[in-house]
Amino acid sequence: MDIRALAMGMSFAVIWASAFTSTRLIVTAAPPLTALVIRFAISAVIAIALARALGQRMRFSAREWRALVIFGLCQNALYLGLNWVGMQTVEASAAAIIASMMPLLVALIGWLFLGERLRGTAIVGLVTGLVGVALIMGVRLTHGLDLYGTILCIIAVVALAVATLAVRGTGGGANVLMAVGAQMAVGAAALLVPALILEHGRPSAWSGPLVLAFLYTILVPGIAATFIWFQLVQRIGAVRAATFHFLSPPFGVAIAAALLGERFGATDVIGSVIVAAGILMVQLSRVPATAGPAQAAGDDIRSIHSASSAAARRTESRS
Repeated sequence: MDIRALAMGMSFAVIWASAFTSTRLIVTAAPPLTALVIRFAISAVIAIALARALGQRMRFSAREWRALVIFGLCQNALYLGLNWVGMQTVEASAAAIIASMMPLLVALIGWLFLGERLRGTAIVGLVTGLVGVALIMGVRLTHGLDLYGTILCIIAVVALAVATLAVRGTGGGANVLMAVGAQMAVGAAALLVPALILEHGRPSAWSGPLVLAFLYTILVPGIAATFIWFQLVQRIGAVRAATFHFLSPPFGVAIAAALLGERFGATDVIGSVIVAAGILMVQLSRVPATAGPAQAAGDDIRSIHSASSAAARRTESRS
């Protein structure tokens, strides 16, 4: 892994983790689904316009269109939709910890339902990561963490893990930025009717911080992070790229504490380290022992965000 790939991976991890803080600012002041529709629509317009300016066209194979639609529905509509609704009552740091489970869930679902083999290190990492999440969530639930919002965030990350497995093996091709815009458009279309039905007439408390958080969410986690992820996957492969998700738990907790003043205790710190270690073990166990750049770039490509997230969650992150 070269310096450029390392810088891209670190940047993606920080942006992915920061998305939960900006999301928390938005959903406590505006209807979450309506805000997501606006975010996706604006992001789609910007991404598609930039893509066309770079000479990219809306040309995808049938397999790539299938992946775009699946990921647009599962990451944008289901993952982010449920996550944003849940985060009305769940703190950003807790949501970041839950979302960081995505690489663990991808490994678990693949192992239990798809017959994928896991090395001993991966099994230990899987158990370690889930124990870390359970430790943090158990303590937080006893301290008043909202159960309903927590369940929504958990369902959201499961949807993202399923989407990651569904689009595995699909290449991004040359129209990377156009693909970003297309899956944003799918998300906007999917959430438009639910937003109109469920949030019609709900007011928004517009303010300077809300506008800044909204712009940041659109431009940085929405477009920049997804573009970085595409490029990173094409450069080093999805398996290697996903190893950077081990940084999401500590970054998510730290950013929420610094910008939102969220409190965290020794359990959060210890649990975040345990989760990070578990994710790292799972992902490193899947990296081929020897592989050249061309092989690495082709290993298990998930071009439309992944485990993280996009997609991350992560993708918000995949936030």
